[in-house]
Amino acid sequence: MKTITPAAHAQSPIVDSQALEEQQQYLTFMLNGETYAISILRIKEIIQYGQLTEVPRMPNFIRGVINLRGAVVPVIDLSARFGKPPTQVSRRNCIIIIETTIEEETHSVGVMVDAVNAVLEISDSEIEPPPTFGTNIRAEFIAGMGKINGKFVIILNIQQVLSMDEMAKPTTADSISTAESTPVG
Repeated sequence: MKTITPAAHAQSPIVDSQALEEQQQYLTFMLNGETYAISILRIKEIIQYGQLTEVPRMPNFIRGVINLRGAVVPVIDLSARFGKPPTQVSRRNCIIIIETTIEEETHSVGVMVDAVNAVLEISDSEIEPPPTFGTNIRAEFIAGMGKINGKFVIILNIQQVLSMDEMAKPTTADSISTAESTPVG
């Protein structure tokens, strides 16, 4: 949402440029009926879900890879990454291509979401710190809680969500399925 400053309150161009610096743009999207947001500074593009190649023996939250103009891009199911059931594929699913830094190198990673909503501006004053409890996802995945039209939107710390060190750790479900399929002998 854009904040419009009435002419009576406008002071100087310096104040206006500082006010603009306090506004950040976020892409909002739906996941399991909840609204989340990611800073647009990290987003490379948004594509329709499709043409995914599954890769064997990957964690359950890695849906596979796509060919993005000749580059292999892994696709993460955010719902499964947050410990919820995998996303059901529908015609509204999208893959958000995000640039992330891994060991000082920039890589593209796709994240699968239910639907993309809009790009909104949220001022720093409308962002609360992440809650320490009571959320459906881990606290370190949350950068803050943005207020939009009187409701909260979870702003993701996408660097933490897509942390390769973090994703390499086996989850309890992965450990159980591996233990069940490993012959004892």
